[in-house]
Amino acid sequence: MTELLHHFSDWYLSTLAQGGYWLIAGLMALESTIVPIPSEVIVPPAAYLAHTQGQLSFVGVVMAATAGSWVGASVMYWAARLLGRPIIVRFGRYVGVGQAKLEMAEHWCTQYGPPGVFFSRLLPVIRHLIGIPTGILRMDFRWYALATLLGSLIWCSVLAWLGMTIGRHPELLAGSLHRFFALVLAVAGVLGLLYHVFVRGSSARR
Repeated sequence: MTELLHHFSDWYLSTLAQGGYWLIAGLMALESTIVPIPSEVIVPPAAYLAHTQGQLSFVGVVMAATAGSWVGASVMYWAARLLGRPIIVRFGRYVGVGQAKLEMAEHWCTQYGPPGVFFSRLLPVIRHLIGIPTGILRMDFRWYALATLLGSLIWCSVLAWLGMTIGRHPELLAGSLHRFFALVLAVAGVLGLLYHVFVRGSSARR
């Protein structure tokens, strides 16, 4: 997985200047679906380059990432709402959405509603899945959209701040953008712990 992230990083950094905000938004839209692209390797490098090279702006990176994340999450919602639970249960396992994960996400959505959608945008795994149960359960899309937008805005702002901070203190990278992946692993570890405590723990208490 680390090697794949390195290859993705090489490609992303070499095309970011040309792709700009559209590339950031497109990748974040994919990240909010079932495509396993970590937002931690999309937003911080863009914010880092925005600070060090000036081709992008901090606000622009945050807005592009948030918009892409919202679009991808909305696609997941409407796809699940239109397809329905039987089809997703039948075919979801082929794209990493097994019945156990679906039931866990449904429980989370039923128990916490729109606030749960907001908080899910800050957690791994559930962030990518939350659009499915909300669509199946036909949550009011206006509440879903608002919770997703706010949660995504906060998450993307935090990631962009991380990238900008590293840009201000280049000694943290020791001259190599690949050191982002050490930070990615650290962030993923903390988020994994939160996911286990709040989502798995909630599911186990049913």
